[in-house]
Amino acid sequence: MTTPALVPVILAGGKGERFWPLSRRSKPKQFLSLDGSNKSLLQATADRLLKLVGTWEDLWVVTAAHLADGVREQLPELPESNLLLEPEGRDTAPAVAWSTLEVAQRYGRDVVVGFFPADPWIGDEEGFRATLQAAAELAAEQPAIVTLGIAPSYPATGYGYIQQGEPAGTYTGCAAYRVSRFTEKPDRATAEQFLESGQFCWNSGMFIFRASVALDELLVYAPDILGPLEANGLAAYSTLPKISIDYALMEKTQQAFVLPASFGWDDLGDWNAIDRLLKTDQPNVELGRHVHLDTHGALVYASDENDVVVTIGLEDTVIVRDGNVTL
Repeated sequence: MTTPALVPVILAGGKGERFWPLSRRSKPKQFLSLDGSNKSLLQATADRLLKLVGTWEDLWVVTAAHLADGVREQLPELPESNLLLEPEGRDTAPAVAWSTLEVAQRYGRDVVVGFFPADPWIGDEEGFRATLQAAAELAAEQPAIVTLGIAPSYPATGYGYIQQGEPAGTYTGCAAYRVSRFTEKPDRATAEQFLESGQFCWNSGMFIFRASVALDELLVYAPDILGPLEANGLAAYSTLPKISIDYALMEKTQQAFVLPASFGWDDLGDWNAIDRLLKTDQPNVELGRHVHLDTHGALVYASDENDVVVTIGLEDTVIVRDGNVTL
């Protein structure tokens, strides 16, 4: 078997609760089309990663067991052996640890693995893939756990921030830095200071590393996750701590690197993100049929093409119509 330069794993187990009622337990955010296209966020993520790896055989998805049929329906060409099903959600650290073990079992521990949330918006796909190639090169050459940092465009308080430390070289035209520190969701004044300093990136939640490097670091910093998984596999899943990979590993390891990127990114965390993405010079953002009088700054979503949303005199309001529920 030829080992690819990068094996991408899509993290597709999120709930997307802030998009209720459109997002439900059986149809979370990653299964929805929220950017005005006819593709779901999961399908768009798979498409952009396939253009990098070239074959479904080297693309993986990890998701909750109850979402398996939804993934199969949306990604029918994904090999069944590449669909990893968590018996229950334990946040991203157990998912990353287990998936890394599974990928390493197929390709060997020196394989470079990348983890990608299923549901962000990416503006410049060519720039995205060039940044991934640089990250894979860095991970192959050094014992590095690489995260992609997004150049901040405003003092966001809902994102984590990464401070760039010592320069670590240039890879495929991208400058790399050691991570100085992580800061989770700062207040407005702190976010403004971060933005002005020019030393901070938003944390995209995308990670690239050699399997051996991540497993060695997990053994040091998260033995209560890796140990049970190596000993008992999925049978140990319910006993694992519920913790993110950021807290379990990234904020502790001395091998964290960041590649600042500017390929256009939004985590599409709530309806405000959709407004940012689709805002034009029109008075409202409309995903569905909308008839209005004196309505401005509204975001209107109707999932059924036969539904009509009618508004009078509203301003800066979100209206979501899905099935028999209107928010």
